[in-house]
Amino acid sequence: MKAPSYQSRLIAEVTGTFMFFFLGFMGIAAATEQSLPAVAVAASFGFGLTLAIFAFGHISGGHYNPAVTLGLAAGRQFPWKEVPGYWFAQFIGGMAAAGLVNAAFGDTVQAALVNRPSDNVSDGKLFMLEAVATFLFLMVVSAVATDKRAPWNGVFAPIAIGGFIFIAAMTVGSFTSGSFNPARSLAPAIYDSDGSKLWIYLVAPAVGGLVGGITYWAIRRESGDK
Repeated sequence: MKAPSYQSRLIAEVTGTFMFFFLGFMGIAAATEQSLPAVAVAASFGFGLTLAIFAFGHISGGHYNPAVTLGLAAGRQFPWKEVPGYWFAQFIGGMAAAGLVNAAFGDTVQAALVNRPSDNVSDGKLFMLEAVATFLFLMVVSAVATDKRAPWNGVFAPIAIGGFIFIAAMTVGSFTSGSFNPARSLAPAIYDSDGSKLWIYLVAPAVGGLVGGITYWAIRRESGDK
């Protein structure tokens, strides 16, 4: 079977990121407008990611997250030369999803889409929680999506990856609002005037993803895999 072209993979990343973010942002809109519980928001992001990977993961790999692309490249599972294109595709898909939800629901929902920490969370704690959660996320992604020695590699990847985001959004997200994804934070922030914490939501997941990808690569190398 012929491998998908780079162009088709970028289109899949745009579309998959749009699907993932649109479903997640609609969860926030429903929670804001219809008073749905926090679990509904976590589920919309977790299962939204699962469905997006099922839909397009076989074409592009289903990254939908610059931190994932960075971590997989650092872990020697993705070519560095393709990283900028994937990042651009993810940001385009994210901005389209945020823009559509903003247009549909207005200022109140627009403000709710922006990542903000809880009142008792300092910048240092916010950075640590987002970085560690993304680090762990990359360990899961690397295992289920790239390590063919794992019996659950491949077909269970969408469930495991989406399940991690659901759990992380329910736990870590109760303190940080749960980004773990620079594109998820940047997209709605473009339409909002408050960017005071944005740098943390961009840098911390990137650091966590980078370290997570390198760490899993080191574990694979020590166990005899390439």
